Amino acid sequence: MQTLKYIIKRLALMMVVFLIIMTICFTLIRLLEPEVSPGVAGQLELQLREARGYNEPILVQYGIYLKNIFTEWDWGTSWEIDYGQSVGSVISSRLLPTVLLNIFSLIVSIPIGIGLGIFAALKKNKWQDNFISTVVMIFISVPSYVYAFLLQYWLGFKLGLFPIVLSSLYDAGNSWFSSTMLNSMVLPVMALSFGTIASLTRFTRAELTESLTSEYMLLARTKGLTKGQATLRHALKNAMVPILPAIISLFINIMSGAMIIEQIFAVNGIGQLYLKSIGLLDYDVFMATSMFYTIISLGGTIIVDLSYGFLDPRIRMGAK
Repeated sequence: MQTLKYIIKRLALMMVVFLIIMTICFTLIRLLEPEVSPGVAGQLELQLREARGYNEPILVQYGIYLKNIFTEWDWGTSWEIDYGQSVGSVISSRLLPTVLLNIFSLIVSIPIGIGLGIFAALKKNKWQDNFISTVVMIFISVPSYVYAFLLQYWLGFKLGLFPIVLSSLYDAGNSWFSSTMLNSMVLPVMALSFGTIASLTRFTRAELTESLTSEYMLLARTKGLTKGQATLRHALKNAMVPILPAIISLFINIMSGAMIIEQIFAVNGIGQLYLKSIGLLDYDVFMATSMFYTIISLGGTIIVDLSYGFLDPRIRMGAK
């Protein structure tokens, strides 16, 4: 019962924060005046905007906007990116590339990061550990877009192993699950994975090193377990409690970093759509994409908090 109350409380607070962020984003973007094309198309656009309340005061516009969302699940219309199309259809057509890019990055990053972290912890203070720690610091310090440019130049341009951008392949009608498209996803996935692997390696090494030097490991060894058995049954199991929630946090970081990567590799995804909506002042697309990233961040934070209680029964959520 205590856990249920905690979950309800966190969800209520999440909705409050979500509405505050939505209000701020709506107010700021509506204060910017868009440029309307001249001619018949421009006049039609002005009439449509007036019919949707764009000429009303900000508070009235916001009320109309919220009413359309809560009563009809209508997030508005795109006036610049996909003229006249509903925001829902614009986002849904670009959702799959973003989801695939982030999922592939996690699939690559998790086993490599955890594996390197375990190896470094077992080789603590040896040359292998020092080498891995040095490489990890380098990869954490360099932004993902730097890797993107280097990968494009060396693996894409110089060696010609992978396509430099994805837009031409996508426009040609290739399936996202075809060998051609999967091959073209290699460079953006690598660019996103380097920093994630480094972060996960450092975190895993720190947690496992602490577990290996704890008193219960000494007790396990005195009971007759080998170092490998004690590490696998006790140290690694306890170290995974904070590591697994950290993976969820890394997913949120990948989602935010993917915006720049999508722009560099011309991935027709949500990140590129978000940046375009800002530059073109496409009000409704900007609002919908902003709320997309907001709900992922807020939802991910709650899932991280709840996961501690499910992974470790000793942690009681909501307890004082």
